[in-house]
Amino acid sequence: MPFLTERLIAPLTLVADVSSEHANTAMITNDAVIFGILMSLLALIFWSANSQFQILKSFYKIFPMLLLCYFLPSLLTFFGVVDPNKTQLYSMASRFLLPASLVLLTISIDLKEIIGLGPKALIMFLVGSLGVVLGGPIAILVVGFFDPQLVGGSGPDAVWRGLSTVAGSWIGGGANQVALKEIFLPSNDLFSVMIAVDVIVAEIWMLFLLLGVANADAIDRFFKADTSAVERLKLKMDQFSQNSARIPKTHELFAIGGVAFGSTAACHWAADWLAPWFTVNYPNLKQFSLHSDFFWMIVLVTIVGIAMSFTRLKNLEGAGASKIGTVFIYILVATIGLKMDIRALAEHPGLFVVGGVWMSFHVGLMVLAAWLIRAPYFFLAVGSKANIGGAASAPVVAAAFHPSLAPVGVLLAVLGYALGTYGGWLSALMMQAVSPT
Repeated sequence: MPFLTERLIAPLTLVADVSSEHANTAMITNDAVIFGILMSLLALIFWSANSQFQILKSFYKIFPMLLLCYFLPSLLTFFGVVDPNKTQLYSMASRFLLPASLVLLTISIDLKEIIGLGPKALIMFLVGSLGVVLGGPIAILVVGFFDPQLVGGSGPDAVWRGLSTVAGSWIGGGANQVALKEIFLPSNDLFSVMIAVDVIVAEIWMLFLLLGVANADAIDRFFKADTSAVERLKLKMDQFSQNSARIPKTHELFAIGGVAFGSTAACHWAADWLAPWFTVNYPNLKQFSLHSDFFWMIVLVTIVGIAMSFTRLKNLEGAGASKIGTVFIYILVATIGLKMDIRALAEHPGLFVVGGVWMSFHVGLMVLAAWLIRAPYFFLAVGSKANIGGAASAPVVAAAFHPSLAPVGVLLAVLGYALGTYGGWLSALMMQAVSPT
């Protein structure tokens, strides 16, 4: 559940905040002020990234702009300026701006070219899932060899029960995590700790992934990867955007807003109907996330955006549809950054070691697979985040390579919802089998 992305609000209300001791010390609690600070940070980052100063050019060759949009807001949490558990900005961005951005980023996509990317993207996604399934029991074995008590426990406080929820989150998302919590019944205290492990470990990996974006060419040379399909899609989308680009008129900007938020509203309405309907009529389909309104909302906005790409609405790209969608995505990234509170590392260091070993196995397996099949770094990064991040962070990472690639992350993330509960359940059984008694 990196960044608490695509997580439903419900699980957050089930657990105590692992940073509760800081809850009443935040300097700023007004969301309007926090939003203004975030927008000012984003403006500063974008200005500096496009500056002609050589020192800034050199800096951004090493550290991608997206990394700063994510990291700088986290400092507000680290220094106690903001309490991320008291702000509703992430909820706003994930429920309103994320679906709107997905519509705008997919409205001009060439679906045929996405399919033409080939099977390597799917292979890397599945390898990422396998890395999560196997990484959990391996982490327990490795850490348990040095400190059996750290990964032991009994009853609801058995560590493997808590880790089962991390497995569900890292393959699928929030709905899968809650499903596994209901299956294996860890204590609420243990579950709250696992949310911290889940978020912090995944976000540290996100930092490294974003650093890799700035060095993707060198990584691709190491993998001896064939990036021609990815480059062809980026070039085709750039050409379409340039050929149709124009100074937008006011009515076109309103058309973009109407399409984005009208589609978001329709998909929210449909999701609010579909999720309860499946819950009542098909209770056994919960493991496929079909009881989650967020799942349906993401699926529906993706379908709507792709469907619009076959209509004249595709021409809204010339008026800046994807640019506005990118603005929405970066606002989401900034609110995500607020969720990272590395102070939790000091509160439960041992369990973070377990999470770190687990994540290291996932990363190592993905690097090995990318090297063996010569997959571009783009497929490694998006395949990993489609597992460990889901529908919000996967398109963010994909769009860091190019806005036209965002739908690739969305499609793989949706697949993660379907596999999350089953993969997490299998990993939990293996973790139970290797846990110290």
